[in-house]
Amino acid sequence: MRRDFADAAGTYDSAAVLAREVGARMGARLDLVKIAPQRVADIGCATGDGIRDLQQRYGKALPLALDYALPMLRAVRSRTPRLQRMARRGPRLLNADVRALPLAANSLGLAWSNLMLHWLDDPLPALKEMHRVLEVGGLLSFATLGPDTLKELRAAAAGVGAGDTVRRFLDMHDLGDMLVAAGFGDPVMDMEMITLTYATPRAFLADQRHLGVRDALLGAKGWRDWRRLLAAWPEDAAGRLPASFEIVYGHAWKPEPRQVADGRTVVKFHPR
Repeated sequence: MRRDFADAAGTYDSAAVLAREVGARMGARLDLVKIAPQRVADIGCATGDGIRDLQQRYGKALPLALDYALPMLRAVRSRTPRLQRMARRGPRLLNADVRALPLAANSLGLAWSNLMLHWLDDPLPALKEMHRVLEVGGLLSFATLGPDTLKELRAAAAGVGAGDTVRRFLDMHDLGDMLVAAGFGDPVMDMEMITLTYATPRAFLADQRHLGVRDALLGAKGWRDWRRLLAAWPEDAAGRLPASFEIVYGHAWKPEPRQVADGRTVVKFHPR
């Protein structure tokens, strides 16, 4: 998937309707949280919509844009206003994997990740790493795809005996458990369905290709199976093909540590 995603840097924005909408809804959730982070990071930033929003929200914070695809980071740089670049106020670009962040422990006030975690076979190492780099009291805010994503295609595949298709995603309860296992406190999870519609199957497949996720999302299947499956995709009342995406939102805080590095338990006494 890394190569496909990197190759899609030039076409990503033309198809990133869902990511932009989810990012806006993540931003609305931040409106309810009073924080003043000194450093913010968009982890899995793609072409940078998220980090640009974070810059507007937290103008005094140092912005970090992180992605494992170098062409995406180049796109972030090209979309940074010239005056920002000249004044060195643009995002700092980091080419890295979320499971091995090149950041010091306790260095971030806010870690933001929009529609990235579901591409990991196991998100727990990434959550542990984001916990490591957040400062005590720091916030993790993310959105990811849930198990009812593209339920229409799953149903069509079952109806024509085409076998399993569409990547399987974790539900919000599993993700909540992982947040606790990673060391976060008070995780808050919720979900909603967002449905996009397409005039033809070809338009849907083109969008996924432009995003660089078609093979990772839909897997490898013979053309005959795909032809039968797509022909069974039910139209909505307007004659368009619905594609539902279950969006799971999560946010969680990094609490005070209960143990120090050598394993001793931290006990605090407060004067009366």
